[in-house]
Amino acid sequence: MYSIFLIIGFVLLIKSADFLVSGASALAKRLGVSDLVIGLTVVAFGTSMPELFVNIFASAGGNTEIAIGNVVGSNIFNILVILGIASIIYPLSVSKGTVWKEIPFSLLAVLVLGALANDMLFDKAGYSMLTRIDGFIFLAFFMIFMYYTAGISKDSEVSQSGKENGNNFLKSLLMVVGGIVGLGFGGKLVVDSAVSIASRFGVSQSLIGLTIVAAGTSLPELATSAVAAYRKNADIAVGNIVGSNIFNIFFILGISSLIKPLPIASGVNIDIFVLIGASLILFFSMFTGKRRIIDRWEGVLFIIFYIAYIGYLIKRG
Repeated sequence: MYSIFLIIGFVLLIKSADFLVSGASALAKRLGVSDLVIGLTVVAFGTSMPELFVNIFASAGGNTEIAIGNVVGSNIFNILVILGIASIIYPLSVSKGTVWKEIPFSLLAVLVLGALANDMLFDKAGYSMLTRIDGFIFLAFFMIFMYYTAGISKDSEVSQSGKENGNNFLKSLLMVVGGIVGLGFGGKLVVDSAVSIASRFGVSQSLIGLTIVAAGTSLPELATSAVAAYRKNADIAVGNIVGSNIFNIFFILGISSLIKPLPIASGVNIDIFVLIGASLILFFSMFTGKRRIIDRWEGVLFIIFYIAYIGYLIKRG
């Protein structure tokens, strides 16, 4: 039954995120927001909403291993699996700005997480924890990212396609509200089911968060990037993942640690190290083979790396 509830929760999260993105995009276009900014903010934020709602319920319920594992695991899944699959569908040509600005910014997010999650290493404290002060630091970096996005919008042509969109204002607003409500129910179902499954099988909540929950909440990113790759729109395929990874750490972990400080379990440093490695692999893949292109063979390597990581997690328990 808990497995069924988990699947129902994931379906609610995916459909609700789709409703939210569609409604918010229509509203943004009607307000004259450019397509580029919509992609960097509305789409990236919308596909990260499952992670946000799962983390809100996990943090409030004291299930901190799921909260941290969900974000770290989702970011690893985003890079190694989603970009791997997308590049196999069609080689991803990445813009110069993404290579030198957005990908390094996502790497910075992981490095900041690694620094703030290691009180025992840097401050010689008796334990490591993401405190509310750390949450404010995450959100400050998030505001810097939003400022950068606003700067891009000044050079972007404003889209008027919202006038041709069949969704009227009320319908778009109802889609946003309905999406948020559905995300709330779905997030609660996923957290409760994941905790019960971990208890039932005698495995750690961290393992469930890093694998099942992380993969499930990343399904909207998978669908978005796979379709974008099929349509040969590499900027959306890559930008969606990079933007979502930045949102996950700076915004979602920021909000989560403000709700309740998050203790860092043993072994998390290894997962953070894997995420740093995945971010570096993504960056250096821009310079191997064809310049600024993730080739199909690189996508296959991404997936092989992820399978090896999953094997390690299962062995770790």
